[in-house]
Amino acid sequence: MSLTELLRHVGIFGGAVIVCLALLSVFSVGMIIEKHRRFSSASRESEKFKPEFKKFLHGGEVKDLIEAGRLHANSYVAQVVSAGIIEYDGVGQSGGDPAASLELVTSALRDSISETLIQLKSGLGFLATIGSTAPFVGLFGTVVGIINAFRSIAATGSGGMSVVSGGIAEALVSTALGIFVAIPAVVAFNHFTGKIETFHVEMNRASSQLVNSLFKTPELKGLDVEMDEVKASKVKKEGPAYATR
Repeated sequence: MSLTELLRHVGIFGGAVIVCLALLSVFSVGMIIEKHRRFSSASRESEKFKPEFKKFLHGGEVKDLIEAGRLHANSYVAQVVSAGIIEYDGVGQSGGDPAASLELVTSALRDSISETLIQLKSGLGFLATIGSTAPFVGLFGTVVGIINAFRSIAATGSGGMSVVSGGIAEALVSTALGIFVAIPAVVAFNHFTGKIETFHVEMNRASSQLVNSLFKTPELKGLDVEMDEVKASKVKKEGPAYATR
């Protein structure tokens, strides 16, 4: 029996299940295409922004970094870095001491990372829902199809193929379509989740590099003091020894 013949024997309830799964498949494919386009654009923009960010880390100007962030607004790295550098520059523009704005800049970076992650994750819950529920929707159609097949047998008193074909058609089509809808959704969800984890690491790294470039952390200050003390002690020890010679 061909697929066309199977579909002809599908009942009203089985047809409703198949239509529901078909709509879920369309929505899933649309979401996958949209997220792929969004992630690809974000990756390309981030790669273009990274050289500008490295230039700033090696002594570039704040205004150049702000302008680069505006030119690459779709970059997740640019969004985070721009939030921090704009906060830093805003303190200086308002007459405050930019060097004392560590807490403000850190807060702006943290908030920007959270907002960017929310944007990147939007729609993934829908894919996860489709991937987890589509097989059960198909199984529901399968059970109903088998019930219809047994009802047909009970009504006619025989079990010929012509009697059970409608119920079997509902069961087979519903099962196959449920699995067909679920597999791409699950694969895409896992793929995009992995990409988001990579983006998160890159955003954290960029925020740390920005803070280290704008401010001197207490750990580094303590290390400098310790190095100065070591140098001073060496000078004291070498001084008298040199004088005796």
